[in-house]
Amino acid sequence: MKNTIAERIQDFLKQFPPFDILKKEELLSISRQIRVLYVEKGDYIFEQDKPCHDEFYIVREGAVGLYRGFDREQTLVDICDTGDLFGLRIMIIKRNYRMSAIADEESIVYTIPAKVFEPYIEENKEVNKFLLSTFAAHARNYYTETATGNRIDNTISIEAAKDLSALRSISYRKKPITCSLEDALQEIAKKITKKNGSYAVVVDQNKSPVGIITDSDLRAKVATGLFPLTSLVTDIMTSPVVTYSKKLTVAEAQIALIKHNISHLCITKDGTPNSKLIGILSEHDLLVSFGNNPSVLIKEIRRIDKLEKLRYIRKQLEKLLATYLEQDIPTTHILHIISEINDALVARIIELSLEEMPSMPLVKFSFLVLGSQGRREQLLLTDQDNAIVFEDVPAEDYETTQHYFLELAGKITKGLHTIGFEYCPAEMMASNPRWCMSISKWESQFKDWMTVPTNESTLLSSIFFDFQHVYGNVTMADRLSEVVFDGVNKSNRFLSLLGVSALLKPSPLGFFKQFLVEQNGEHKDTFDIKTRAMMVLIDAARILTLYYNLKGVNNTLQRYEKLAELEPKNAALFDSCAKAFRVLIKFRTRQGLLHKDSGRFIKLNTLSKNDKLKLKRCFRPIRDIQEVLRVRFQLKSLM
Repeated sequence: MKNTIAERIQDFLKQFPPFDILKKEELLSISRQIRVLYVEKGDYIFEQDKPCHDEFYIVREGAVGLYRGFDREQTLVDICDTGDLFGLRIMIIKRNYRMSAIADEESIVYTIPAKVFEPYIEENKEVNKFLLSTFAAHARNYYTETATGNRIDNTISIEAAKDLSALRSISYRKKPITCSLEDALQEIAKKITKKNGSYAVVVDQNKSPVGIITDSDLRAKVATGLFPLTSLVTDIMTSPVVTYSKKLTVAEAQIALIKHNISHLCITKDGTPNSKLIGILSEHDLLVSFGNNPSVLIKEIRRIDKLEKLRYIRKQLEKLLATYLEQDIPTTHILHIISEINDALVARIIELSLEEMPSMPLVKFSFLVLGSQGRREQLLLTDQDNAIVFEDVPAEDYETTQHYFLELAGKITKGLHTIGFEYCPAEMMASNPRWCMSISKWESQFKDWMTVPTNESTLLSSIFFDFQHVYGNVTMADRLSEVVFDGVNKSNRFLSLLGVSALLKPSPLGFFKQFLVEQNGEHKDTFDIKTRAMMVLIDAARILTLYYNLKGVNNTLQRYEKLAELEPKNAALFDSCAKAFRVLIKFRTRQGLLHKDSGRFIKLNTLSKNDKLKLKRCFRPIRDIQEVLRVRFQLKSLM
């Protein structure tokens, strides 16, 4: 007799990894042993610090939140939607739950027993690789790319999953700085300085490493006068060196550096000191190889002195972003990391641009990023939106001062373009005199927008009021922020017009719940996920933040979090808005990476039925948040 329930479960599971890897008969066998769990909103599926179950879960319908903490101190870590797995990693390593899983709405969840799935972990290489990337997402250092950008082809057992660092290959420098046994210290010091390095490997006539000189050796032994610059490298080099083969793993590298109390490892052709040197690995390289630590990458960015290298890092960042999405890292974590690195890239370009200027600026200035980057929500490379604010100067000096900063801005925007940030078609960039002004002129501009609002000023406000200081004097950015909130307090009409703008955004769905697509132009028949979905949520969060005078909160997700605290009666709606925005921003980013564009315009015929359903679920809060704006600001009379 046919088991129709099992077949329905099979049809569902085969859409999602790792089940899509399995053979039809294997998947059907698993489906027969799955338990269907119905949970009401607020029900716990498992609780933090409690023993883990002998099963893991996949969401069939609804949404399950993963929370860290207890009772009112709980913090939302991530949302599991249709097709998302949870509880798998902890089931395998057999530890107490580190988070609680709570139904955010009525949900149907499939429970998959450990004894049913564990054989596939051990026997199926592709399932094994899926788990490697999934587990790495939760490890302290989970960067799983090799030097060539290919995913590590390793397998793991149940026990090995507890220590994934042993499986990661290391990325080393393939063109080490070298010198011969006959070289003088002065020449080596010049060579190290020229190449902005921190070492030189001493090699013999066969190119085998026999010693190493580091910048600390030069400071301790030469700069102190113990050895003259005319000395040979053999006088101060550390010898013998520690060597390894290129198959060195992260764990082995960490142990070797600690065990030998050294800062560099030499990579040779066969791993012995008697073979040819092919690379070098430093403590710094080891940290950079982890890739997911913003502070490490930022330090690396600050060392770079060429735009081409910054462009390379920005491209690598896209690979890292793709890995984060693949591994389902929480959205807030992704936004934080990418924003920090983007800010560091912008700051470094400003520093390099200042070095090209004939002189340093005579007055203080602040470089602001606007729009999505100002909200710290820019994951993909989109158009530049930025501005410069400089200190007030006497009227007779204003033109000269502005000219200086326009020249600087030209170099900055060109540099940003070089590393991948396109020029803004509307020229909302600091290189435009309109967006490069003194603090007093900026204050007047903001006040004009709010006291005599027009369609243009409303549009500009939605971009410029989401600004973020990136470089220079932060007090000027703070002053502008004060002007904005002071103006809002004095002009209810301004907030009302912003509200009208949010209500007039085109709807994502038609009367019969079909997607509304663009009717003409180059994007004809595509769905505009930015204008029809994301912007309403962004605009509403900004308007209500201004309404409540919430200073220093620019990010849309953070705004909804704060609003939920301020309005408990609307907390569920704000929560839904945040949840929808998380899904939309990830969806758009995946589309952008897939099609190598901004991800804004989506061809619906490329989406699966499940993807379309996920999108439609995100549209539910849009009408509700628009209704909040309509009532709060009495907008019917203005429309």
